[in-house]
Amino acid sequence: MAKRGRERRPASTTGRLWKLTGMTTSIATRVASHQVKGLFQSEQDRATSREALMRHIGQEVAATLGQMKGAVMKVGQIASQMQDVLPREISEQLAVLQNASAPMPFHVIRRQLEKELGGPVGDYFQMFDEAPFAAASIGQVHRATTLAGDDVVVKIQYPAVKASIDSDMKHLKRILKLGSLLRVDERALDAVFKEIRAQLEEELDYLREADNVRLFQAFHAEDDDVVIPTVFADLSGATVLTLSFEDGVPLENVSDANGFDQALRNRLGERLFDIIGRQIFELRTVHCDPHPGNFAFRTDGSIVLYDFGAVKRLPEEDVRLMATLVRASLDGDWRALDRALLAIGARRSDSEVSDRLYQAWVPLLLKAFAETPFDFAQASLHQDVVQQARRTPLEEMLKFQPSSRTLLVQRVVGGHYWTMKNLGVATAFRPRLEKLLTRAG
Repeated sequence: MAKRGRERRPASTTGRLWKLTGMTTSIATRVASHQVKGLFQSEQDRATSREALMRHIGQEVAATLGQMKGAVMKVGQIASQMQDVLPREISEQLAVLQNASAPMPFHVIRRQLEKELGGPVGDYFQMFDEAPFAAASIGQVHRATTLAGDDVVVKIQYPAVKASIDSDMKHLKRILKLGSLLRVDERALDAVFKEIRAQLEEELDYLREADNVRLFQAFHAEDDDVVIPTVFADLSGATVLTLSFEDGVPLENVSDANGFDQALRNRLGERLFDIIGRQIFELRTVHCDPHPGNFAFRTDGSIVLYDFGAVKRLPEEDVRLMATLVRASLDGDWRALDRALLAIGARRSDSEVSDRLYQAWVPLLLKAFAETPFDFAQASLHQDVVQQARRTPLEEMLKFQPSSRTLLVQRVVGGHYWTMKNLGVATAFRPRLEKLLTRAG
């Protein structure tokens, strides 16, 4: 979850509608102006003008969503990681939303908490810190002490978030469709938004999240270096979730000065890789919000996992196809890779892809999975991918599209690239990947 920031009052339903409508109208006007101006420009000037347009749109969307809570901001955060859907200029501007959440006034939070629990805060907690411990797009977290003396964190959902989902997503989807800004066909975009909406519905159900916590606790029960909070069921409900407080060092403080030498940071990186890999290929249910605030680290080598609202359950067929994709990539079997991409919906069926394109892209994407140690601290993989995308003709890029079946798993992998980089991990992941694929069958 994001850190504390300046308090903002919750927007009313009418206020949200006006903000989103105003943003849509403004962007539509910009797009129309760009299209008219393009009739009188050279190809190079049109390209330059389009880049400027994308940046303006990204800035406007980020500024508007950053003022709002709820589904629209959450979708904006997810969209910032959708490099294969959005123009780079837009996704870069949306990245600011990852840390843009500011807390709500406590009187709003108190009202929501007491409504869910059925009585005054003092009837349930001997201490409740009014200052939020963390704030995010759909809720915020407070430290508290139960009447029995247990240290806990209490996650409270913002009011009226669920009611705004459909309106919020309708406006954001319209913006993303304006002027053919997206490199994806209509059906693929609809499938992606359907997946995001289903995920949001799950995240807004804290009773389901409590079940998720118990599921992951059971799966990792024998993993001494995986720490998962305990649910306090009698202090939880559909919009309130109370969990044991599990302390750990946040990612930004993991350093030699705080007791994390290179060997320990490598071990933590390997452990995180195994945790996520086993969740995908064995449990077939993965913690899919890689925000750094959802993980903490200890000098004994253990990792604390927080926030189990964003959890993706994977059908067995999808897991099998993902394993096939990875295996074919490692083996350089481009035809098997192509068939798997088609089967999982990540490649358009109305096109053909040459082996040469896979030969240019796959080794680049597999750099972090070599037999020899890969130094994430010095890695420029994110920049290399951007450069390769610029070198690849647009008509070749358009042969691929986001798949709703892999969207959230891609979010996990991409997000944890940055976790590894910030940890400064330098280790060889190929043997661990091979082990996971063997387990996956």
